[in-house]
Amino acid sequence: MIPVYNEQDVLAASVRALHRHLTESIPFTFQITIADNASTDSTLAVAHMLAMELPGVGVLHLDQKGRGRALRAAWGSSRADVVAYMDVDLSTDLAHLRDLIEPLVEGRGDIAIGSRLAVGSRTSRSARREFISRAYNLILRVSLSAGFSDAQCGFKAGRRVVIQALLPEIQDEQWFFDTELLHLAQRGRFSILEVPVHWVEDPDSSVNILATAHEDVRGVMRLRRAMHAPAAGRSPVTREQVRQAGPSAAHAGHHA
Repeated sequence: MIPVYNEQDVLAASVRALHRHLTESIPFTFQITIADNASTDSTLAVAHMLAMELPGVGVLHLDQKGRGRALRAAWGSSRADVVAYMDVDLSTDLAHLRDLIEPLVEGRGDIAIGSRLAVGSRTSRSARREFISRAYNLILRVSLSAGFSDAQCGFKAGRRVVIQALLPEIQDEQWFFDTELLHLAQRGRFSILEVPVHWVEDPDSSVNILATAHEDVRGVMRLRRAMHAPAAGRSPVTREQVRQAGPSAAHAGHHA
């Protein structure tokens, strides 16, 4: 899945590059879903053009913005064995896509994430963005005991039954969705694999880093409060519950 908002200028080239890579380098059947988050330019029209041009490309339109909202809609309705998403700017090298997906297909993990901070990764980004990223992930380690190194890299995948079991527990619909997903997965003892990636910053990115960081910190405080007052919140679904329930767990959100 590729979430997009007002990306008419880059969407066609990125989707064609992704489609070509999947066709030539990935030994699995695939579906590319372009999730349009209420774009006000010609993004939706470009998406429909690509769906007509390329086999295995579909379009999902949402009337509201939010990366988390797009992920919830696309992943929640998927029937694939493994679901994944990446940012439309292709900042993460497509060469890492097989490393992300293959372990999940083979049953060697539940969720896989690209990491710009893991040993072996290579990044090209501004000092300001590097500082904010490292500071945020330090906050996650201190406040939530996070065992993953990079919560916000737009390059993630998961086994569908696991993702769909966790979706009802996630409250955020925006950028914090990723962090909340990983936090709940860790609490539920799902295995999270990290893939070191080569990542190049998109200088034209429309993401407001400071505003997003502010919302992320608010989300961290919400999760921290829930950890210390479990009776007042939801108990996250666990790996054992999903294993015991089998495929039906994908649609059975667990509540305390």
